[in-house]
Amino acid sequence: MARFRILPRSTRWRVSLLAALASAVVLGLGSFWFVNALQSSLEPNAGARASDKADTLVALLNSGVAPADVPQRYPKGGGYLIGRQAADCSLDSPKRFSGDQPVEVYAPDCVIVQPFGRDDQVYRTARTKDGRYAVVSAEKLDPVGLETVATARQILWGAVPAASLFIGAVAWFAVRRSLRAVGTIRAEVDGIRARDLGRRVPVPDSGDEITELAVTMNAMLARLDESVRRQSRFTADASHELRTPLASMRTQLEVQLAHPDRLDWRRSVENAVLDVSRMETLTGDLLLLSKLDADQPAGTGRIALADLVTGHVAARLPRDGVEVRTEIHAAPVVRGHAGRLERLLRNLVDNAERHAGSRVTITLAEDGGQAVLTVRDDGPGIPAEHRERVFDRFVRLDDDRAREDDGGSGLGLAIAAEIARTHGGTLRVAEGTSGAWLELRLPLA
Repeated sequence: MARFRILPRSTRWRVSLLAALASAVVLGLGSFWFVNALQSSLEPNAGARASDKADTLVALLNSGVAPADVPQRYPKGGGYLIGRQAADCSLDSPKRFSGDQPVEVYAPDCVIVQPFGRDDQVYRTARTKDGRYAVVSAEKLDPVGLETVATARQILWGAVPAASLFIGAVAWFAVRRSLRAVGTIRAEVDGIRARDLGRRVPVPDSGDEITELAVTMNAMLARLDESVRRQSRFTADASHELRTPLASMRTQLEVQLAHPDRLDWRRSVENAVLDVSRMETLTGDLLLLSKLDADQPAGTGRIALADLVTGHVAARLPRDGVEVRTEIHAAPVVRGHAGRLERLLRNLVDNAERHAGSRVTITLAEDGGQAVLTVRDDGPGIPAEHRERVFDRFVRLDDDRAREDDGGSGLGLAIAAEIARTHGGTLRVAEGTSGAWLELRLPLA
């Protein structure tokens, strides 16, 4: 069942409709306030004149003039009533006097001088000193002002809808112009496939949110392009690394089958076990990297790095000719996964031990709210041009830092860098006096 929609699906129509409705409400309320304020400004002037007239009539009555004689003593204009409190002027028929003013006398104490009692009049009341008579004076509102209010009301009655429609039309064209760039970006993105991630969307020069959207889209495409390229290289390197032990095992098995009496079966099985162990280690590293790439969560807790370092060094098997030393200057506590942090430390120490001359030093300290762990060796060091590449996957440096007998798969430092990243830290090659200095920084818990 289709859902009923109040607003249209088109963004242009929704924005223009809402702009027109909002402007109609705002302009309507503003016009209503303006007309009422304009009309209300007419009453103070008429009220002031009515008060002056009431004061004058009360002064005449206070001087002893009878109500019926007031019209002769005050011939300036009509529009007032003189009567006693609780006097009912409608009980008797009025007695009319000839003259310029239409005067109606209902009783000696009840006089009405027309015009009186109209809707376009403002009234003011006053009493004599003795409280015997009450005077109600009336003054008409300024006719020019009333005409001005009526004219303004008529103009605004037609201007508000016209202005609302105009604002809605302007919003429609403005949104249409803005969305034209969005349409171009959408068409370009729709044509991008996995094989052409090098394409980029056009960036308009408007400098608005559409420009920011295009810049963000291009940055995302660049990250995707780099990720795909990196994944392709990773897949190719992983296939190559796995092919080598598989080819070795296949060769040994084929030779054994071809010459079962000439080769040592036990030695062949031992070599096959080494190849299997190598593949097992490599697949484990690849699995861990895939989890780190996917940012799969792991259990975290408070980790005392000093205990982690001392425990790792104590459990580490000694290597001939290489001493592993520790220099602990602080006891920082970080939040993370103990197993992964221990793996990070093991990879750093393994790498340093593999290239050390005689000594590996692990230093632990605190600096600026961070735990700083440095692993350095006394080997040939890492050339400046390779200090970024050492953290790439399947990278083995040539010359002095490569040893064919016990070289790793090239994933150790890559895994260490990813573990540092997932813990909110950094791993870099620091400047050192000799050998390689790998510095890990993690935020304190």
